[in-house]
Amino acid sequence: MHIKDKLAEAERTGKPMFSFEFFPPKTAQGVQNLYDRMDRMHDLGPSFIDITWGAGGNMAHLTCEMVNVAQTVYGLETCMHLTCTDMEKEKIDNALKEAYKAGCTNILALRGDPPRQKEKWQAIEGGFHYAKDLVKYIKEGYGDHFDIGVAGYPEGCDDEQDPEILMKHLKEKIDAGGTFIVTQMFYDVDIFLSWVDSCRAHGINVPIVPGIMPIHTHAAFMRRASWSKCHIPQTWIDALEPIKSDDAAVREVGKGLVTEMCQKIISAGILHLHFYTMNLAQATRMVLEELGLTSKDGTPTTKKLPWRQSLGFNRREEDVRPVFWKNRNKTYVARTQDWDEFPNGRWGDARSPAFGELDAYGIGLKGTNEQNIKLWGKPKTLRDIADIFIRFLNKEVDSLPWSESAITAESAEIRPQLIDLNKRGILTITSQPSVNGVSSSHAVHGWGPQGGYVYQKAYLEVLVSPELLPDLIGRISQDPTMTFYAVNKAGDLRTNAPNAGPNAVTWGVFPGKEIVQPTIVETVSFLAWKDEAFRFGSDWARCHHADSPSRKVINSIMDSWYLVNIVDNDFHSTQGIFKLFRGLEIKNMNDPVATTKPVINGHHNLIGMSQLNGAYKIDDEAVKNEILT
Repeated sequence: MHIKDKLAEAERTGKPMFSFEFFPPKTAQGVQNLYDRMDRMHDLGPSFIDITWGAGGNMAHLTCEMVNVAQTVYGLETCMHLTCTDMEKEKIDNALKEAYKAGCTNILALRGDPPRQKEKWQAIEGGFHYAKDLVKYIKEGYGDHFDIGVAGYPEGCDDEQDPEILMKHLKEKIDAGGTFIVTQMFYDVDIFLSWVDSCRAHGINVPIVPGIMPIHTHAAFMRRASWSKCHIPQTWIDALEPIKSDDAAVREVGKGLVTEMCQKIISAGILHLHFYTMNLAQATRMVLEELGLTSKDGTPTTKKLPWRQSLGFNRREEDVRPVFWKNRNKTYVARTQDWDEFPNGRWGDARSPAFGELDAYGIGLKGTNEQNIKLWGKPKTLRDIADIFIRFLNKEVDSLPWSESAITAESAEIRPQLIDLNKRGILTITSQPSVNGVSSSHAVHGWGPQGGYVYQKAYLEVLVSPELLPDLIGRISQDPTMTFYAVNKAGDLRTNAPNAGPNAVTWGVFPGKEIVQPTIVETVSFLAWKDEAFRFGSDWARCHHADSPSRKVINSIMDSWYLVNIVDNDFHSTQGIFKLFRGLEIKNMNDPVATTKPVINGHHNLIGMSQLNGAYKIDDEAVKNEILT
């Protein structure tokens, strides 16, 4: 979506919006840390982010990669900076192609700063002299595909302080095709608002987005103000100088100062704030919370779908996914990135999904062995394993091998039941409670357009010992509202699903729209997820020494236990799934887990299911409602 349209929406609704700027880190670990931070900051609800471009494109590859990851994996509308500095047309063309392929539709066109080794800015042969030339070039090559923003300088820039000349240059950039302006940072709101008035007087009528630099430390505050040559109000100096050695106090006082400035901007009718985050979250989040623009518990304020939507090329209309990847968005996006089209309105033929092979897309547990051992410890028994899951449910651990992020508010509603299962040796992977027609604006369960109602069936995915599986399947067979799939690492599949097609587990009803069914359970997808789920467990085991009790206990679970998903198709029922597990418990959880030989291509395999060259083939006519115990 074009930024100009987002800005128009803020104007139309009168609801303030905000955005973030990030820059490419210099190290691989820094990049991963930033991706993790971008992932978390997504839930603050930015309308877009932008990613800077190094002088001369010296970080070009990383900038393009970050744009692709932000758009495709994290579902963040991304604006890519592009500069003229040391950039011949071939480099510009390559960058624009990469942005286009990533699904990016917004560019911030800049002249750029001179490289560090040069004192003055100068164009290279075959390059561009001014940002207006770059704007024209992008418009000529891509028409209206890219929404093009330009920079504004309320207090001058390095090589030009004359406000009339700067205003003339700004008008030329807008006349060349710029549709919005992002300003240099400032701290004197009166100077900014006076400059906005001057823009309007000069016929510049496009939206102006103020650049906001939160205060992290006193030293950084003074350094950045000096670098940008922006005026600091005396009241700010008086408030910060006495506490300059106390970083926490500086952030707290700075939060109040920046918040007051933002409130004045919003009161003046400018309804979008662009935060220069410096790749940090805390100071920006503090200001947003003080402004009341984001939730304090970190949950998204609005959701188009119950899962995070990808904005990658050709994926914007995707609206159906299997529930299995509910907590593994990144790997689902990776394994489906080569699809020519994505489900829209319905999942489609069960034979059609072709999930990428795990090794081809680098699917596996992230982090070093040392990092993962620090996170999850060195379990020696099933009790130790279960305690890790319980700590995750209690928000004492941020992730599990099967979950990229912390427990959601939705799963927290059934936390006591999930903890109870883990205490009894039934390891919970994914879950959702039933929902019977709550408002689409509900704080926890809501998604989609306003004025709608959302529903979902209770869903539970667990790792179950083979000694408990026959009893569990027998109980499921007594309840006609329950459907299940159970599979082990070797591919022994059992199910009572009436066919291999999709079973909607989440849906919404909205004014003037067909029913939307964004989350489903389906056979082929579950088998693809099975491979991934057992890979994560095996990778976890390999974090530990080959002869260690930790590797042995994790491997014994991965080699013999079953991954089981259960759907309670009566969405009015709230506890039906958990009743199936009453009295089921692994005995002697403090003892080492015995290794059990897995069933491979035995009589427990689902009728009509065969494995050919690593791919599952389904004969729909042969798939019957069968439970084997």
